[in-house]
Amino acid sequence: MGEDEHIGARIARERKLRGLTQRQLADRAHVSLSLLRKVEQDSRPASMALVASVAKALRIEPARLTGQPYYSGDRQLDTVHDLVPDLRRELARYGLPPDEEDVRPVLPSDLAARVAECSELVHGVDYLRLGTLLPPMLADLRAAAYRSAGAERAQVMLMLAETYDNAKRLAYDLGYGDLGALAVSLQERAAAESEDPLAVAVARSVRAWTLTGTGAFASSYRLLVDTITELDSRLRDDTQPETWSVWGFVNLQAALACARAGDGPRTWDHHDAALRAAREVGADRDDYRLAFGPSNTAIWGVGLAVELMDGPAAVDRARHVVIPSSLPRARAGHHFLDLARGQFYNRDHSGALGSLLTARRIAPQQLRYHPMARETVYALARAERRSTETLRGLATWMGIQD
Repeated sequence: MGEDEHIGARIARERKLRGLTQRQLADRAHVSLSLLRKVEQDSRPASMALVASVAKALRIEPARLTGQPYYSGDRQLDTVHDLVPDLRRELARYGLPPDEEDVRPVLPSDLAARVAECSELVHGVDYLRLGTLLPPMLADLRAAAYRSAGAERAQVMLMLAETYDNAKRLAYDLGYGDLGALAVSLQERAAAESEDPLAVAVARSVRAWTLTGTGAFASSYRLLVDTITELDSRLRDDTQPETWSVWGFVNLQAALACARAGDGPRTWDHHDAALRAAREVGADRDDYRLAFGPSNTAIWGVGLAVELMDGPAAVDRARHVVIPSSLPRARAGHHFLDLARGQFYNRDHSGALGSLLTARRIAPQQLRYHPMARETVYALARAERRSTETLRGLATWMGIQD
């Protein structure tokens, strides 16, 4: 597997182009010099926190370091990228009247099932099907919003907010950060027009997530704390499960922002708050398509330990995770990707490979396009003097060239 493809090699190249030493970059990015050296040498996989911090310090997009979007060279596999231009064009049409050729009367009641189908495809990590359905879905929602008013229009805008969130997921997962950021902005606007305060809170937390991804950890955290404070006030009078679900989800996002910033105590404070919300909810739910509940919150605990680079804690927490069959594939697959990273930190290379293979079985498209999956494969290849046939097969399947 080519050394020039891992994130550390890209960091080193961008650093040298700017005439920076490793120490100078580490200081600018507020990261450990030892960690930066190990990542550049590919003896330790990069984390998303490191990518975000270094990209911010170098004033480049994180995708310059992750190498996204990923093309495998296999025309059939790369077809998913052909779906992006149609989505880009439709997102740019936000708020415009229906096209002249669009004369179909579409009722909100007819749209609800299609919106739900797209959300299920996000949960199931089916990028090909999702990318095919999203542009016409958004066009019909745009037409319905233009033709409706009052409560009906508010209902359409709520569906638009959910669908823009789905578009965000597709765009970011495939590596089109600019398109994902546009979808996030449109989600927040649609949520505001839906007049649903919980949808607004979800949209704000998604915007905070994008800030976290760009290394703006402090800004992200402030936005999330403000949202939590507003929801605190709401919970005094509204203790419905969906309110607890949103409150818990926003706390999970706050925990992620803290973990990426290296603030362990606040990370676990917010995760504890989410655990409290999960107890209040009582069972796994899918309010606002958040998949919030006890199972997902436990999974987040593993991922947060990995973000803090605490392999032992991640593996220990994973022992207590129970994944029900009802949990979305996106969450279950991501759990095993996180676990693989934690196992690698623990030098359990065979366990890490096994977890990657499990993630592939559960959510293959997610694993293929996730930068941390590729980083872990590179790290495993470097750690083993002779990579196994299984590891080579996984790398080839992911489009990682020898």
